[in-house]
Amino acid sequence: MSQSNIFGLMVLIPLILSQSVRGKDCVCELQNSDPAFPENKLKNVEFTALQCTGNITSEKMTEIDSLVLGLQHRIWQLLDNVSMLEKEDNGNLYAAVSLRIIELELAEIQDLLDKLNRTTNNYKQLSVEAAAELQDMKEKMVELEKFDHTQVMVRERENQRIKSDLGRCANVLSSTSPAPTLSPGHCGLGRIVSVAGPRTYSLTVYGTSYSYGAWGRDANPAPGDENKYWLVVLSSSNVHGHYVRQFNSMGTFILGIGATDTYISSSNPTTNTIQGPNMVMYGNALYYNCYNIYSVCQFNMTTQSVSTVALPNDAGYNNMFPFAHLGTTYSYTDMDFATDESGVYVIYASTSSFGNVIISKLETSNPPALNQTWFTSLHKRTVTNTFMVCGVLYATRYLDKEREEIFYSYDTKTNVERYDLRIHIKKMQTNIEFLNYDPRDHLLYVYSDAYILTYELIFQ
Repeated sequence: MSQSNIFGLMVLIPLILSQSVRGKDCVCELQNSDPAFPENKLKNVEFTALQCTGNITSEKMTEIDSLVLGLQHRIWQLLDNVSMLEKEDNGNLYAAVSLRIIELELAEIQDLLDKLNRTTNNYKQLSVEAAAELQDMKEKMVELEKFDHTQVMVRERENQRIKSDLGRCANVLSSTSPAPTLSPGHCGLGRIVSVAGPRTYSLTVYGTSYSYGAWGRDANPAPGDENKYWLVVLSSSNVHGHYVRQFNSMGTFILGIGATDTYISSSNPTTNTIQGPNMVMYGNALYYNCYNIYSVCQFNMTTQSVSTVALPNDAGYNNMFPFAHLGTTYSYTDMDFATDESGVYVIYASTSSFGNVIISKLETSNPPALNQTWFTSLHKRTVTNTFMVCGVLYATRYLDKEREEIFYSYDTKTNVERYDLRIHIKKMQTNIEFLNYDPRDHLLYVYSDAYILTYELIFQ
């Protein structure tokens, strides 16, 4: 029995706590009206415990261990010598010597056994005596517990809680309003701590016909279009698409009714055809990878006209730097597009960046233009998707059929990279072909093997 357990029982004494800050008081008064605690009985228990500690020391307890180890070593040595004797083929030249050595080792083993038996008997008697003393201490402690009408330990914990409350009270009185905490990207949301959902999980009106596609809402809608949803499916070999389907609400989207189709090109594939599943809608315009070229296309949904801006001429396209993992490659995902609170970005890689991810801000003018660019150390083919929140790029990777992981971030305000996020997304299908963040509702919009899903980002 340890002393810490014995003396865990403490005496509650009259206690007055007070704290004064700037003329304001935080006061708590506790008084004890119970009879005095029987300290003599507790001291007797302490004396008995000290006797136990003196009789049963760690040095004494290790004596048996040492004897057992020594005996084990001698037995192993004996086995080795017997084995050597069995293998000897020397015309009995050394047999007598070997047998004599084995005889001496057996004598040493017997001596160790006798010593171990004597020590064990002594310790057995010590164990009986210690058990009696421990039983006596247990009975005394039960008697002391019965005396503890005021539940001393409970009250002591309550005293500590009250002290803590007084400290917090003093801190509140003495402090001024704290400065706001800036989040990654500095737009007031805090860092992402988890992903909840899915909140939405449904097939599109096309069923399982098209496993590659994209959907979502306009991140910067025109007045009256706030509730519209758009959908693009890659209807040609999971690579190309040529029209945008829009719905007036989530309800009509799920039911597949009341849709309006806007055609970018008459067929697939041809000039201005959508290439790859990564695209976004912003300011009534669709941004996507133009067909068979390293350029960004901006399709105006009202005028149905296309404007372009070229990326650097060594930028990847036509499956040069797609998203991928060990099991598969997501075809024609060289360019990813993302929206956040400040606008539109294109995420890509180039030969001069050795395949590492590049982030470029897009000016949403007509025609569009490339603005500031950031270079990362993240290799694009190790990533399965990206999205932006508050100027911070987040990257995902494939863990297994049921989990995707947000593992990486790059803050464009501070240029700080992290590879240790470990935020999991629960998947309903094996692959995620499209993923984008909507700054209006803080949801991730996902297209996964012909299914549409939404997930809620949880911020600190």
